[in-house]
This record gives sequence, C-alpha cells and structure tokens, in this order.
Amino acid sequence: MHEHDLNTLRHTAAHVMAQAVKRLFPSAKLAIGPAIADGFYYDFETETPFSQADLTTIEKEMKKIVKENLTLEHYTLPREEAFAFVDKQNEPYKRELIEGLPDNEEASFYKQGDFTDLCAGPHLPRTRDVKAFKLLSVAGAYWRGDEKNAMLQRIYGTAFFTKDELAAHLERIEEAKKRDHRKLGKEMKLFAFLDEGPGFPFYLPKGVVLKNRLVEYWRKVHKRYGYQEITTPIMLNGELWKRSGHYEKYRDDMYGTTVDETDFFIKPMNCPGGMLLYNLDLHSYREFPLRVAELGIIHRNEKSGALHGLARARLFTQDDAHIYMTYDQLKDEIKTIITLYEEVYAKFGLDDFKFELSTRPENSIGTEEEWELATKYLQQALDEMGREYHVNEGDGAFYGPKIDFHIKDSMGRSFQCGTIQCDMQMPERFDLTYVGADGAKHRPVMIHRACFGSIERFIAILTEHCAGWYPFWLTPVQIMVIPIAERHQEAAQKLLAQLDDAGLRAEADLRNEKMGFKIREAQLQKIPVMLILGDKEVEENLVSVRSRENGDEGQMDVVTLIEKLKTDSEI
Repeated sequence: MHEHDLNTLRHTAAHVMAQAVKRLFPSAKLAIGPAIADGFYYDFETETPFSQADLTTIEKEMKKIVKENLTLEHYTLPREEAFAFVDKQNEPYKRELIEGLPDNEEASFYKQGDFTDLCAGPHLPRTRDVKAFKLLSVAGAYWRGDEKNAMLQRIYGTAFFTKDELAAHLERIEEAKKRDHRKLGKEMKLFAFLDEGPGFPFYLPKGVVLKNRLVEYWRKVHKRYGYQEITTPIMLNGELWKRSGHYEKYRDDMYGTTVDETDFFIKPMNCPGGMLLYNLDLHSYREFPLRVAELGIIHRNEKSGALHGLARARLFTQDDAHIYMTYDQLKDEIKTIITLYEEVYAKFGLDDFKFELSTRPENSIGTEEEWELATKYLQQALDEMGREYHVNEGDGAFYGPKIDFHIKDSMGRSFQCGTIQCDMQMPERFDLTYVGADGAKHRPVMIHRACFGSIERFIAILTEHCAGWYPFWLTPVQIMVIPIAERHQEAAQKLLAQLDDAGLRAEADLRNEKMGFKIREAQLQKIPVMLILGDKEVEENLVSVRSRENGDEGQMDVVTLIEKLKTDSEI
C-alpha cells in the first residue's frame, strides 16, 4: 500500500521531466503536464522537434534530479505577482493559464530546486520518490487541443512505485505493439489505409470475409431477438439534419455537398433516416416494442491527428438499432438489450466489462421530468439485474441518458463498445406517434443502441484482444492444406475441393518448400488448422492434423474431420 496515489507520483514525474527539459533546452516554453491513465505527458514549445535521442538525454537528466532529492515546495501568489513571475520567466502559456483563473483566486506554484511551475498539485514531497519511470515517445499536440493554436511537442512517459511494476507495464506496451490491429491487418492481408483516402479503410478479400462473418452473426442474433432490418440513404438533405438537431451539434464533423441548389450531407448517424421510415405507417401500441436495426455506413470528418486505423476512422459501419415503445415497456426493454449485449460479447471471449450510467449534460434538450424518468428506468434495469455500475454525471447524449458498456480486453485495456441511449426528443422533433389502447395518438419513447458500436472498431478491439487468432467460425482462412511433396499435390487439391464443398474456408500451400517452413508460414498467417498430406495419408484417405489449440492431433479420417470442422464453423 503506497502512501500516495499513482496520479500524484506521475504528476510529480511530469514536473521532474519538465525540469530536465528546461535544464537541457533553456529556450523551451512550458505548457501543461498532467497525469493520464497510463502515465503522464508534458507539452513544450520548442524551436526544433525532440528526437528519440533527446528523450534518452532527458531521461538521464531526470535521474540526476531524482538523486538530488529536491523538496517540492508549494506556495501561492496574487494574480498580478503571478503574471510578473511567469512573464519574467518568458512563459506565455502559463500567463494564459493564469488569465483563465477566477479574478479572486491566487495562482498556485510548486518549486523544486532551480525549477518552478504553475500547478495546482498535488505532488510527492521529494524528487527521490520518483524512482521507476520511462519516457516513451514524442508527438505533436495543439495547444488546448485546438488546431488553430500553436503546435507543441508532447513527451509521453510513465511512472510506477516499483521497478517491477514498471517492467510489467513496459512488457504490456511491447505486447500491445505486437497486437496492434494496424500491424496485424497488414500482415494478415485484411485491410489497408492508403494516402489517397486517409481514415477510409480498404478491405482486402480476407478482411471482407471477416467483416461478412461478423455481420452474419449479428443478423442471426438480432433476428432471434425480434429485430427487423432496414437500410436508409447515405446522403440526405440539410433540412433533415437541422430538424434532427445534428446540424447544430455536429456540423463541423459532417461532409456536405449541393444537389439541385439544395444542401445535402452524408450521414454521420443513422437516426434521422430511421425516423422517416417510422413515419411512413400508422403504428399501434400492439406492435411495441418495435425493434428496427440498421448496418448503416457512416462518415465523420475526424481530425487527422485523431485517426487510428479501424478504431478511429472517417468511414465505418455502425450497427445501429432504434426501438420504439411505451414508457411502461422501457425498463424491460433495457434489460433485454443488456442480455443481448452480454450474449454477443461472450461469443468473442469478451466477458469482463463494466457498466457506466451517464446523466443529463449541460447542452441537453428536453424537460427535467423526461430526463428523470428515463434515468430512473436505466438505473432500475441495472439494479434489478444485479449489475454494478458507475454514474458518470453530465455525460449523457444531448437527447437522453445512456448506459455504456466498457469492455476489458486480454491485456487489461478498457474500451467503450455497446451503448443504450434513451431518447424522448427525436420522437418529438419528428412527430412520431402511435395509436394507444384508448384509440388516441400518443408519443412513443425511443432507444438508440449499438452493440458493436461499429463493425470496424469492434474488429480492431477483437484483433488486438485475440492477437489475430480469431474464433474458428470467424477466421478468414480456417484451414491450410500442406502436401509434403510434389506427388501429394493432386490429393491436396482434391481435399481442398471437399473442404470448399463443405462450406469451409481453406487454402493449399503448393510451394516447393519444406513442411516446417510451410507450417511456420501458416502460423504467421494465424491459420488455426493445418492438414498435412504424405504417402500414408493419401493411400488411406487420412490427414495429419495440427491445430493451434491442441498441437499435433495425429491422423484422422477425412470425412469424420470435415464433419467436425463444419460443426466448429457454425455461428
């Protein structure tokens, strides 16, 4: 048990790093240096970018500062004195931060030896307490995250209380690099990102198989849960997006064009098209809950610096659904969705997740009563199902409260995937109605929900979770047929045809290479089953089986094996 928490340690490490930078690069200007989830960073304005060699030099200077065992002294200055101090130090970013303080609030500073920084703290008492740290990388970052501001140099690092904890974390980082879906996607020939379309994924044949199998599973599950599938246009006129509220909130993220002197926008969300289809018919309460799903292609104008392979792209397929119901059906429908999500995630071995309930934000629409009622039903659903959850105050969608699923992968990283969002506003804006038991028209309540979040992002998460070793039913190439010698190639091609007829996805390695080489190549391609053919196998209609799960499984009858693999391949 540590006397101080990890954030305090990392915040102090950021100050030690800033002190080292100022010693080595006196002209560098200080911006901000907070603790973050896995470490810390500090932003600097410099004449030239930091190199990897600079990081090594800075890290050595940090170790000197730690050995000096400097005391971190806290003090405050009145506003004008604080301005005078940072101006004397030629720190314009610190001046801007002081300008943002309330008029009657003094500025907080921490001093350690020859280094003083504007900072609210807290910090460790002495620099010697920062023992296990590592500088990781450097990247560009706009001041205050605004691309209109100056580009700064951001140095990332991490720190732990013990060297063993640091070593374990660095090992996880190396493992994450090996599992990076962008790296594996290229090696396995699944998808690509090209300069001609930054942020717009290109799917190769094997990637299309992977995506299509996910969609097949999605459709099977949603049919069983009573969903009807629709598709809506990829581009709709500007008036629709103004009516839905998306234009006002997300205009900068939308791609637009003009058709027949009318503004059109490529959809950043599926919802408005779904509302239009609902209004084509007169609906009865007897249809409710009415579950309508869409695999809609979405475009969003993400900033180039935010792009990250499939995990953050400008084009993706969102597995949306909109469910229309009465208020008294809301709680039970939320429970049903939670059950569906848990079933889907378990299918992929993603069974470690947390729930987060997000409440009304400042820029919301709708009445207090509507928000209270929807939030109450979300809470009751989670409580009655015995699910623990964290309340994230003020982080709901602008149209309603929501539940988010935060999934933990095999490396302990957390990702927000599924979401369940209550919406009382969209039905109002689009004048959605249904005929109740009393014969009168009423306003339905609606749930927006996405299970995967997006197909692309889920592929990214799943690829890194399983390091490219997908479940057998999902794997793009399930089987590699390996003939030992050239004389076995005819039998290999016959076996390949049998596997294809059985609906299995197989390839044959007919190259003039040694069997060991072919096996290693298949392993690198993450192919889970290898079928090896030699003289005995060809003569007796057998195959020698090697699998990722069981290693060498010995010889098996071809017909029996195919039936087993067909069963394993079922969704």
